[in-house]
Amino acid sequence: MRIHHLNCISSCPLGGHLMDGRSDCLLCRGTLCCHCILVETARDGLVLIDTGFGLRDVHAPRTRLSAFFLALLKPDFKESMTAVRQIERLGYQARDVRHIALTHLDFDHAGGLDDFPEATVHLSRPEREAASRQSTWLDRQRYRPRQWSSRRRWKEYPATGDTWFGFSGTRGIEGVREDIALVPLHGHTLGHAGVAVRRDEGWLLQAGDAYFYHQELDPDRPRCTPGLRFYQWMMEKDRKARLGNQARLRALRQGHENEVTICCSHDPHEFDAMRAQRLPSAPQAAHP
Repeated sequence: MRIHHLNCISSCPLGGHLMDGRSDCLLCRGTLCCHCILVETARDGLVLIDTGFGLRDVHAPRTRLSAFFLALLKPDFKESMTAVRQIERLGYQARDVRHIALTHLDFDHAGGLDDFPEATVHLSRPEREAASRQSTWLDRQRYRPRQWSSRRRWKEYPATGDTWFGFSGTRGIEGVREDIALVPLHGHTLGHAGVAVRRDEGWLLQAGDAYFYHQELDPDRPRCTPGLRFYQWMMEKDRKARLGNQARLRALRQGHENEVTICCSHDPHEFDAMRAQRLPSAPQAAHP
C-alpha cells in the first residue's frame, strides 16, 4: 500500500490570520487546503478519500456552486490542482480509481465525483438522506446536486457496524480487501464520517471536517482560530455531537498516538507536515 496526500484546490477565505492562523494580516484572505488522500492498493486499484473540487467546478463554478460560498471562500480554481489531474501526473488514469470514500457531501468534498466515472462511491446513508432533503437555505448552498451525476454508483452504509478504537458504527468499505473503513463522526453534518486506513506503520484517520485546526486536538489546551470557530458553528448540524466527537478524537490521539495518525480536511499545517514525508509535487502545495 502506498499513500499520497493531495491538496485538491485551496480556498482563500475572508479573515486572513483569523482563519488559518498563519497569514500575515487580518484583512487579506487566508489559505485553507482541501486534503484528499489517494491509496494505492495491492489488488483493488486506487481508493480516493474525498475528491475536493472537480474539473466541472473549475470550468463552470457559477453553474455548480453557491454564490455565497464562492464569495466567502474564493477557491483558487486551477485545473492542475484537481484530483484527477494530480492522479494523472502520478502515471494513472481516471478509470484506475475504483473506489471513492466520502467523509460527507459538502460541495468542497464531492466536487470531483464526476471525474471518476468508474468508481464506486462509499458514503453513509444518513449523509445521503440529509443531503437529499435540502431542508434549509444553508443545506441548499452546501449540498450541490449538480455534482452528483455518480448517484447510481453510490454505495450507502447504515449507522451501525463494528467498533474501532471506541467509535461505534464503523463499516469497512466493500470491494476493497485492505482495511479501509467509514468511522461515524456526526456533527458537522448528520452523516459525517471519518475514513480510517490501516497502514504498515499504523492507522491513518482522515477525520474530514470533524475539526478544522490542528490545535483543536491538543489534549491540554485545545484552541481554534476565531474565524474557523465561527465557520464550524455556522456549518454544524448537531453541536453536541460535533463537540463530543472532537473530545473523542483528542482522547484517541492522546491514548493511541503511536497507533493512529489523525488529520482533517482543511488545515494546511497538517497537510504540509504529511506532504513533507514524501517528495512533493509543486501543484499539490497547500498554498496557491
